[in-house]
Amino acid sequence: MAIYFITDFGAKNDGKLCTNSIQEAIDTANLNGGGQIIVPEGVFVTGALFLKSNINLHLLPGAVLKFSDNQEDYPIVSSRWEGVSRKVYASCIYASKSNNISITGFGKIDGNGLKWWDIFRNNRETLAYPRPKLISFDQCEHITIKDVTCINSPSWTINPILCHNITIDNVSIKNPADSPNTDGINPESCTNVRISNCNIDVGDDCIAIKSGTEDSVERVPCENISIINCTMVHGHGGVVLGSEMSGSIRNVTISNCVFQDTDRGIRLKSRRGRGGVVEDIRVNNIIMNRVICPFILNLYYFCGPRGKDKYVWDKNPYPVTDETPMFRRIHFSNITARNVHASAGFIYGLAEQYVSEITFNDIDISMAENAIPGKPDMMTGLEDMKNQGFYLGFAKNVLFNRVTIENHEGPAFQLKHCEDVEVVYCKSKNTKNEAVLIENIN
Repeated sequence: MAIYFITDFGAKNDGKLCTNSIQEAIDTANLNGGGQIIVPEGVFVTGALFLKSNINLHLLPGAVLKFSDNQEDYPIVSSRWEGVSRKVYASCIYASKSNNISITGFGKIDGNGLKWWDIFRNNRETLAYPRPKLISFDQCEHITIKDVTCINSPSWTINPILCHNITIDNVSIKNPADSPNTDGINPESCTNVRISNCNIDVGDDCIAIKSGTEDSVERVPCENISIINCTMVHGHGGVVLGSEMSGSIRNVTISNCVFQDTDRGIRLKSRRGRGGVVEDIRVNNIIMNRVICPFILNLYYFCGPRGKDKYVWDKNPYPVTDETPMFRRIHFSNITARNVHASAGFIYGLAEQYVSEITFNDIDISMAENAIPGKPDMMTGLEDMKNQGFYLGFAKNVLFNRVTIENHEGPAFQLKHCEDVEVVYCKSKNTKNEAVLIENIN
């Protein structure tokens, strides 16, 4: 493999913008059939960079790519933003319709997001286009991101879109807990994705799997996803599926992970109008601590365009159409959750399309001693909860097997408009009042 040092093309560690030098190194390697672009030790300031086929961007230890926070340093590209195709600022590192791309090494990619976050919070109208993501690829194949540290992303950190065969391994992502929409890793309408050995501490969802909204022209699934040996800290959710799921999400395994202080644990969310199916999801060997709610399957999620319309919040049944989303065949096992605040679990399907074929095996949940009341998820009309057990609405074919809930108030399992819910070898421990295992309020 040919090797190209960015300093040989004029890039300097002097605080001045060196976008052209780094891009020249990339383009030269691409013209010669590919190669490794070396970023040496030092801080190199740059605008958006465009990777090409057969390029390995390699950051040596001590190397920092620090990205500009000026809008003029980011060309406009056609991509997706929150599931919808539109014009956006190019990501800090971006590629389109390219193959065999990798970003490796023990250096750091700094999105320099503070100014972007401030504009988003206080002067959003001055943003000509949506903020850059840190790393995003459109319609690419054979992607590897390994060993690098990503910090201070302007918005989502890593977002492959319509890509195939993606490996993200041993990556560390750190964005401030209050930074807006700074998700960690968001595969979107992608196939064959492997995420492993990552540490993710962010201001929004740590990992979010998506497949576009009802406003997407193309409906492309996100499928064959494995997430293993990762640690999630802070963020709104540990691993989230949706709410952009109109292309469907299927064949997802999540195992051997730790969630620490994420608002929610495993979270599936959508609403009427989105359509699509989330199915064949397996979650195993997870430890959670200090979450609002460890398990959420919510088909009345109201965030996003038209989310407050009656069509979304109405609990009366509507006709089942292509716009009706579905959750089915979701399986949880060998999971411990400690210091849970609101509810042990929140499962709420649609009145016309119940969530179905859900299993919980060998689950141990302990509610917090000094729980803070909160909503287990975003749903119109939902009141705050504290130390509650599982709450199920419009669900069928659900199995709870060897599930223990400790320190809860009220029933361990509260059912509303449910069918075929089986509770086997389950226990309430140290309840704050007389133990009630099941309350059926159909």
